[in-house]
Amino acid sequence: MTPETENKSNPFKKILGDIRPGEGFPVFLMILNIFLILVAYYIIKVVREPLILSTTGGARWKSYSAALQAIVLMGYIPLYSWFTSRVSRMKLILGVNIFFLACIEIFSLAITANVPNIGVAFFVWVGIFSLSMIAQFWSWANDIYSEESGKRLFPIIGIGATLGSPFGSKIASFLFDTGLKAQVILQISAGLLILSILLYWYLNSRSTQTKKDAQSETVLGKQNGFTLVFKSRYLLLIAALLLVLNLVNTTGEYILSTKVVQAADQAISANPGLDKKAFIGSFYGNFFFIVNITAFILQAFFASRIVKYFGMSGVVLMLPFISLGAYSLIAAGVGLALIRVAKIAENSTDYSIMNTARAMFWLPTSREEKYKAKQTIDTFIVRVGDVLSAAVVFAGITWMQLSLTGFAIANLIFTIVWIGIAFVLLKEYRKISKTEGTQAKVA
Repeated sequence: MTPETENKSNPFKKILGDIRPGEGFPVFLMILNIFLILVAYYIIKVVREPLILSTTGGARWKSYSAALQAIVLMGYIPLYSWFTSRVSRMKLILGVNIFFLACIEIFSLAITANVPNIGVAFFVWVGIFSLSMIAQFWSWANDIYSEESGKRLFPIIGIGATLGSPFGSKIASFLFDTGLKAQVILQISAGLLILSILLYWYLNSRSTQTKKDAQSETVLGKQNGFTLVFKSRYLLLIAALLLVLNLVNTTGEYILSTKVVQAADQAISANPGLDKKAFIGSFYGNFFFIVNITAFILQAFFASRIVKYFGMSGVVLMLPFISLGAYSLIAAGVGLALIRVAKIAENSTDYSIMNTARAMFWLPTSREEKYKAKQTIDTFIVRVGDVLSAAVVFAGITWMQLSLTGFAIANLIFTIVWIGIAFVLLKEYRKISKTEGTQAKVA
């Protein structure tokens, strides 16, 4: 039975994409694994909000968190690289998961003991935890799948991530409504991470047995993630693209937030009895819900087909061109309703189609780059993008007195730079992918 015939006989596989014989069950477990990781993260993310906001200066510390996380990551990345160079693949995954599980238990004890300002430390840690755990999952996925398999299956596996986000948020909200304490809720996330470790172990064992993957037990070289990134033109281009992407998106969040606050103030002027927090909360609750639903639809029904028919170019270029349209509208002076639509389109595409591209970038890279360089780019570089956005907002408000239209024009300029980087990156990707394919045939 050919893959096409097998998919036609199975409507589920036909809807999702090109899943071939023998791949269905492992792909389901991969989806489940990233789903559990995202649910655990979003539960922890919801827990962090009351902790940071109940801290003196909590809202201010939230705005400083990206810079603090970048500073901490400058120490974390060399340590991660050092550990990666000394253990096998499964020991790396086990060690990192145990480290974060220990952190959860330490924070749980600190919350119980009412340690002063624990919310600040927890907030910074959550940002590192989320980026590192997700980056490691995709590093491992890149390691166990070939480039051909990854192109077909990564868009499907990504469904677990888009489902995990809304599920985790709802579960956390329900747990808080039942009256559970934050330190107890954290134990549920810890339990989910333990289940994730078991899935890692099973899938890694299966990969080793079916593919005779001798690499899984070999340790990596001694170079750290920063060194690997700066040595490679391809990796530098990935870093530059994700840095500008994050700069554009985070600045866009500032534009949206400012417009929402203005709308709330106008609504209160018309109706003085209106609760401003309730207005903003209602807006963002609906906004996040629509973003997550749209992201799931894009991931489940469009991502694999975009890869199939348009290749890497399709998943890399879709988001910047959507951003170009979004900020053109905002620069033209449209109201909140259209800004909302533009940001829903941008964010949902980022969380689905662009996340697929982020995973696929690493298919033609070396094992050392998959683990060390990916951690560096997906954690430190992403946070540097947030810091740059904060600097742009600060300079725009303090020195240049930019209006929201001015910030939208700035984002248009950044987006044009982003598109230019994307075209150069795609050219480099094709060159490296072709080289890797030639080497595989020779081997």
